[in-house]
Amino acid sequence: MSSARKAGKFGLRPFSKMPKTFGGLCRMLPPRPIHNETDYDNAIEMLDSLVGFKLNKDQLDYVVVMTTLVGEYEDVHHAIDTSDIRGLDSLKYLMEQNDMTASDLGVLLGNRSLGSKILRGERELSKSHLRTLAERFKVDAGLFL
Repeated sequence: MSSARKAGKFGLRPFSKMPKTFGGLCRMLPPRPIHNETDYDNAIEMLDSLVGFKLNKDQLDYVVVMTTLVGEYEDVHHAIDTSDIRGLDSLKYLMEQNDMTASDLGVLLGNRSLGSKILRGERELSKSHLRTLAERFKVDAGLFL
């Protein structure tokens, strides 16, 4: 739990004190749609108490359900505006995160010199390039448009 986040309904519990069954976790915080920031904070707090540990099947099922509910709420209420991000910026960011050079990009796309041309904006990405990049980085090809 980040220091900026206030302690919620439960207080962050040590993992050893968390219920081991799905039912026990549901008694602490039933998996329900998240309607407001309080519900959101409580769900995050529960997840913070569970993630990063070796979970049994019931605990893992609970985390999957709660993560889905949190994700749905975040998609609506905490969405990140990406309208001003260009495809080339996304590519450069993913390359940086994966320690890739322009040469590595070119090799991935089939021509070593192509990487630097694309990064300088001298060449456009083709449909096959988009497919290759989407597969390599496990993202939607539209991210690079």
